[in-house]
Amino acid sequence: MNAVEATITLEPMRWWHIDEAMRLDADLFGPEQWSVRMMWSELAQATTRYYLIAVEDGQLIGYGGLAALGDEGFIQTLGVRRSHQRRGIGWLLLSALLAEADRRAVPAVLLEVRVDNLVAQRLYQRAGFTPLRIRKRYYQNSGIDALEMRRG
Repeated sequence: MNAVEATITLEPMRWWHIDEAMRLDADLFGPEQWSVRMMWSELAQATTRYYLIAVEDGQLIGYGGLAALGDEGFIQTLGVRRSHQRRGIGWLLLSALLAEADRRAVPAVLLEVRVDNLVAQRLYQRAGFTPLRIRKRYYQNSGIDALEMRRG
């Protein structure tokens, strides 16, 4: 266990975490943030969704979600509080989501990431994701393209 793992706990996301997660989502993703309704909808689909939060000293510092639909999974979202980035927390969350995909026998996992988010792209490549294609203007509010990536 490394130093980050010793101070961070991963827990299932529950309804009472939504407000704090949404504040973090707004800070991280601005005009592309999810709505509270979207998050409630995701959490309500417990049989096909798996959401985690990362907690340190009682504070929500990250979150991530997986949709597992048949033989494909999708990393729905992944975010770490700016003050806690580059400490391996994103890796912990992503690893846990991918372990859940493996547990559910989902052979392929896909995701979209902003083309200008090179840090996230490197994280995903380290986890075995490879680029598939560019999705033009995927992020509608900002007009930014997305890089679609796949593992498996």
